[in-house]
Amino acid sequence: MADQKMKGGTVSIMVLIFLVLSATFHGCFAAIGQVQPPRKRNTVVNGFGSSVFLTVSGNVYPLGYYSVTVGIGNPPKPFQLDIDTGSDLTWVQCDAPCTGCSLPRDQLYKPVKNNFLACKDPICAALHSKAHQCTNPNEKCGFQVDYADHGSVLGAMLSDNFPLRLVNNSLSSPLLAFGCGYRLQSRSPHPPTTAGVLGLGKSKASISSQLSGMRITKNVVGHCLSGQGGFLFLGADFVPKSGMTWTPMLQNSFDKHYSSGPAELLFGGKPTGVKGLDVIFDSGATYTYLTSKVYQTVLNLVRKDLSGKQLQDVKDKALPICWKGAKSFKSVTEARKYFNTFALSFNGASNTHLLLPPEAYLIVTVSTSANLLQRLKTSAVL
Repeated sequence: MADQKMKGGTVSIMVLIFLVLSATFHGCFAAIGQVQPPRKRNTVVNGFGSSVFLTVSGNVYPLGYYSVTVGIGNPPKPFQLDIDTGSDLTWVQCDAPCTGCSLPRDQLYKPVKNNFLACKDPICAALHSKAHQCTNPNEKCGFQVDYADHGSVLGAMLSDNFPLRLVNNSLSSPLLAFGCGYRLQSRSPHPPTTAGVLGLGKSKASISSQLSGMRITKNVVGHCLSGQGGFLFLGADFVPKSGMTWTPMLQNSFDKHYSSGPAELLFGGKPTGVKGLDVIFDSGATYTYLTSKVYQTVLNLVRKDLSGKQLQDVKDKALPICWKGAKSFKSVTEARKYFNTFALSFNGASNTHLLLPPEAYLIVTVSTSANLLQRLKTSAVL
């Protein structure tokens, strides 16, 4: 499950990286520092005539999440949703009534009785395992999502209109399925300020797949994330034909995530001995996750490279690994001269390197020290 974003969290290692995750192209691309949208291609392909473009707000630190605002209902009510390529379900905090919701009641979605999805609905089956069975086909389609930070949401599926302004200037208001979350649990001292999650995963239940199934957009998801927000698009209009380097996505039917590999880890342009990494791309994860062995290699390389430089190990409340300079750092830019660049080199793709400069794995905390982002898990996640 994707890591649910909570206010006040640490940052993702994937800063200023532009990804396109596509069921059609089966690939991704990255462009460092690109915060303006690419030029739209005026094309109509196989009956798919347009795309949806949304402005992204947020940052990796101190917020720790990125979000978009979408309207739901008729007349539409705006909801701010975390963008999450690591999960399929789109859901909003819902007045059904709600237990554990973090927003005031007047900001919750108010369901209508006849809007709920039945258990027999194909979207309900797509959310659950292949062994999904309905005791009563007409009963409500329920769901529960458990996130990596031990938060969870319980609710029922329903459908409503999502008014969307397409980039060809037409207006579409498709009836899309999403979750009414009425029981939320969070172990974070800072509950999320967003209304829910925009699920952009690979299953037929995701918003991007539903729009593609209605032939409103192609099943392409792209986003650009920076320290000042960015943008998100659904559809193929903004996919550039040049200036990008591509690497294929893994086609594992058992893996619901967007992933690529195997990749080799480089540091300062040199091999580190770490090879065979399968990398998951997850915009909903606040942290980058590494296995304990790979993380220890990363930490050893950074510390060895800092030998003889005027930085001091210090303790900090934000993260356990921290350095302090002779003067307080005002930004990561001031600290980057002490640190080197990591890169992921993807096998089978010529010169395909995902660069991770110091800005991508360091933050400057309120105490003005440089902190190394860390988190351990069984696979590499960006």
